[in-house]
Amino acid sequence: MKKIALLFMIGCLMPGTLCACGRQTPLLTATDYEMEADSDRTSLGVSVGDDSEAFLTAYGEYEILSSINGDDYKLLSDEEIPFADNTLITIVPTFFIDGLPVDTDRFCKENEIAKSDLLSFLTSEEYLSAHTVVYQYLRFTWTDGLITEISSEAMDYNADAAYYNAN
Repeated sequence: MKKIALLFMIGCLMPGTLCACGRQTPLLTATDYEMEADSDRTSLGVSVGDDSEAFLTAYGEYEILSSINGDDYKLLSDEEIPFADNTLITIVPTFFIDGLPVDTDRFCKENEIAKSDLLSFLTSEEYLSAHTVVYQYLRFTWTDGLITEISSEAMDYNADAAYYNAN
C-alpha cells in the first residue's frame, strides 16, 4: 500500500516537475532501468556504496526528483540536493507509452493538454484502451552521502489505473 501511495504521489508530481523550467532533458530507455544481474548496479554503472559524484556523473543530465525527510518529491538542481542528509531518496523517472520513452513537454503540446492534466489524461479509460502506459523509475536511498539501496520500480497504469481513477 505504501508503494502505491508513493507512486500515486510521484505520478501527481510528474506533470509539474518533468515539464518544469523548459529544461531539455534526455530520455532514458527501458534498458536503462534494468539492474545488472547479481549486483546492485544500474546499467549506467552506479552501485550501492557510490557517492554523489558517481551518481551525478551517470544521472546528472536527467530529471532527478528528491524527497527529503519524507516530504514530497521535488525537482532540485544538482547543487541543491542534500546528498549527506540521512533521509534522502532520489528517483530518476520516465513515462513510457507503447514501450517508448516520452518527453512530457512535447507530449502535452502535441495532445493539447495542460501539464497539470497529464496524469488524468494518461490514466483515462479511453487513452488506456488504445495505449500502454508505464511509469518507471530508479530509486536511490542515501545515508551519510552514500547510496545504501537502489531499486528499479514501475507502475503499469493499464493494470493499476482503477486505483487512480477512484481517487
